[in-house]
Amino acid sequence: MRPLALAALIAGLAAPIATPAAAFERIVTPTEFTETVVGRDLTRFGIRLQVTPTGEIEGRGFGWPVTGEWRWENGLFCRGLDWGGTDIGYNCQAVLRDGNTVRFISDQGQGDYADFRLR
Repeated sequence: MRPLALAALIAGLAAPIATPAAAFERIVTPTEFTETVVGRDLTRFGIRLQVTPTGEIEGRGFGWPVTGEWRWENGLFCRGLDWGGTDIGYNCQAVLRDGNTVRFISDQGQGDYADFRLR
């Protein structure tokens, strides 16, 4: 069951949702990023995460704990994650926002993306 849940988490973090890209604005500074997400939950399909101003990531994904660390490098959100004892890996991502939706685009903005709702 756990490998299936891992596949669901990865799909949930990478599967696109149809939203016009033109409405999104790029977040380019760490201050802008923390002002957007700190103190709020990032949610998506059974995933609920919090990002702290001290560089930590905490939450749950499909019933398993999610922990990690993040830092801002060259205009990108760079993070390492662990999901229930499984290393999800390190990745630097472009971050965009449209209202209460934050889009993370993997591989320095060149890969898959995942949209999270701010709650």
